[in-house]
Amino acid sequence: LVAGEVLRMRCSKPLKQVAWHYKGDYLTTLAPTANTKAVLIHQLSKLQSQNPFTKSKADAQKVLFHPNKPFLLVATKKHVKVYNLTKQTLAKSLIGGFKSLSGMDIHPAGDNVICSSYDRRLSWFDMDLSTKPYKTMRYNNTGLRSVAYHKRLPLFAAGGEDGMVYIFHGMVYNDLMENPLIVPLKRIHAHKCDGYDGVIDLAFHPTQPWLLTCGVDNSIRLFTEA
Repeated sequence: LVAGEVLRMRCSKPLKQVAWHYKGDYLTTLAPTANTKAVLIHQLSKLQSQNPFTKSKADAQKVLFHPNKPFLLVATKKHVKVYNLTKQTLAKSLIGGFKSLSGMDIHPAGDNVICSSYDRRLSWFDMDLSTKPYKTMRYNNTGLRSVAYHKRLPLFAAGGEDGMVYIFHGMVYNDLMENPLIVPLKRIHAHKCDGYDGVIDLAFHPTQPWLLTCGVDNSIRLFTEA
């Protein structure tokens, strides 16, 4: 390994998000103000970038690679669109009745998606079951800003504009006839709120049952099982 900077990419517009492909050779960038180049896919081994879309994705809120299929998930303000990158077609569109979607994550097994929204919705989609939510929850008095699955443990969490974090048990079974089990576990006052924003983003540790959050109060906090 070479110490220091290995690669630098210059983008035409400010980036909102970067997401890695599970194999590590690809990453996708989201720059909503870049119009038709809002979503780009970059291949590191070939030092190439490609634009998978011809239409503008200015309303995109988040992009993610599917963990085991050649799919790209693009969350817009009202839907989650699942694109087949091999066939270059729209595979399905997840419809949750959102007014303004804010966050999205996909379960490591690849069949379930959770979304958060500014209109206080936390929706769980089972993509094998339906394009509509398997379950929608409202646990917040204000909007939700972000949501995340744990990559190894049956946990997921959502962060709110009021500074609260909600942690859930979310078990996905190998038996396709068995519905996911969702149980609320804990509510944490993680960050101060400035009246509009509280929790900005959150992420689980890749192996430990630890949760990292960042907030509008200029702090990053680590919560453990203790």
